[in-house]
Amino acid sequence: MPSMNPDGFEAVLKPDCFYNKGRENSNFYDLNRNFPDAFEFNNVPRQPETVAVMKWLNTETFVLSANLHGGALVASYPFDNGVPATGTLYSRSLTPDDDVFQYLAHTYASRNPDMRKRNPCRTKIEFPGGIVNGYFWYPLKGGMQDYNYIWAQCFEITLELSCCKYPRKEKLPSFWNENKDSLIDYIKQVHIGVKGQIFDQNGTPLPNVTVEVQDRKHVCPYRTNKFGEYYLLLLPGFYVIEVTVPGHDPHLTKVTIPPKSQNFSALKKDILLPFRGQLDHIPESDPLCPIIPLYRDLQGHSAATKPSLFLFLVTLFHILFK
Repeated sequence: MPSMNPDGFEAVLKPDCFYNKGRENSNFYDLNRNFPDAFEFNNVPRQPETVAVMKWLNTETFVLSANLHGGALVASYPFDNGVPATGTLYSRSLTPDDDVFQYLAHTYASRNPDMRKRNPCRTKIEFPGGIVNGYFWYPLKGGMQDYNYIWAQCFEITLELSCCKYPRKEKLPSFWNENKDSLIDYIKQVHIGVKGQIFDQNGTPLPNVTVEVQDRKHVCPYRTNKFGEYYLLLLPGFYVIEVTVPGHDPHLTKVTIPPKSQNFSALKKDILLPFRGQLDHIPESDPLCPIIPLYRDLQGHSAATKPSLFLFLVTLFHILFK
């Protein structure tokens, strides 16, 4: 998608490095504050551009994405908003897949020569290694990357690629040269983890079936698409996949993700459910959870929100030896 905000792009007649009058659309709404929020109500009127993106996300099984911004040099990862249950008492907000998100952000930043520099934009806050948790940087409500991860089952990070908010077009060749290796390497990461289809005993693919890793369940459960396909981005290691069909007990499958993907493919693991009798009908439900603050009633901290030296070392290991 070349631009989510064509109104703002056309509104800027003279590029400005520090102030971008084209941030808002023609209705004067910031589109990156316009999505439903999982942590608090976002009652701003939903804009046509936002609605179009939300509908688009429903048409395909998107797995990995990034959105490109200007104004800093850093790879920012979810969450952008948060509650104590996601770790805000530690001045951050972490997803159940924080190890994967840190790895993805490091993958991009490590191939970008400017992101690796110490405070290249001379800002008040520094970004060690060129990455930052979005909430730690500054909290925001209604952002696209949180929406994509929670409601669209798509791992998204935000890439700030220029110290200027709106750089001149003459800089485009240099931007490409500085980011092409990072972009290509990032795209390859869609092949980490495990993928497959869920079948009943007759070999029929099952749509709308919940498929989650046992110790990292999402507040909006990840489900198979209309072809019974699932995709889970995971770092190398041992996992237990829990498949749940309404009206049946969860089915557990053990998988080991190898250190490297084979032939640009995630580990392929089809799962045949050992149910007796025909699964005539799986109750139809919206694969997207209700558009409400899903985290508002959670209490306590998940394991991912607590400080973990092990998690840091594992992520660093994958960066150094991948």
